[in-house]
Amino acid sequence: MSVRFTAKARRGLVALTLATGLAVGVAGCGGGGGDGKKPETPASASKTAGSDPSAQEGQSDKPLAELKGSDGLLLQVTSAKRDSGGFVTVNGTLKNDGAKSILIPSALSGNETEIIRNGTSLGGATLVDPQGKKRYYVLRDTDGRPLTTTGLSSLKAGDSLPVFMQFPAPPANTTQVEFQLPTFESASLQISG
Repeated sequence: MSVRFTAKARRGLVALTLATGLAVGVAGCGGGGGDGKKPETPASASKTAGSDPSAQEGQSDKPLAELKGSDGLLLQVTSAKRDSGGFVTVNGTLKNDGAKSILIPSALSGNETEIIRNGTSLGGATLVDPQGKKRYYVLRDTDGRPLTTTGLSSLKAGDSLPVFMQFPAPPANTTQVEFQLPTFESASLQISG
């Protein structure tokens, strides 16, 4: 048997598996029945019973903080949530509030060589625990890449980009921290979770 024949056979097997999976998925989503019966629970039941709303459903339109940066950049922090793994994840939106396209400043990456080597990111962000008098830096993976939005280049006027940053969690009794990002104002954040 040739390598060429084996490769064709594998591709055919993968295609067959995908086709079967899609067919089963479509059949399962059919929702058919066609018996004309109405569901036993009224539509309003989902409002009073069931699971809690997801994080997105429960979020208000008002951000936790708005930080103004250089060249018309605006960072709206939408959440600062303590995760069960001992982390705090800060989510937000980076927006160009200026009238022209801008390059994302490399200063946002901070000044650590290991983080800078991985491109423009929000690796320079820190959380300060004023109560415990500690500063928490953005976490890194085993290859030294920051656990934050990376690959930032430019933003056109009016455009926005969802961003995140992950930090070690301060002690459980610390619920208020100071958020800092180079070239931006600092802001006080309330940690949830």
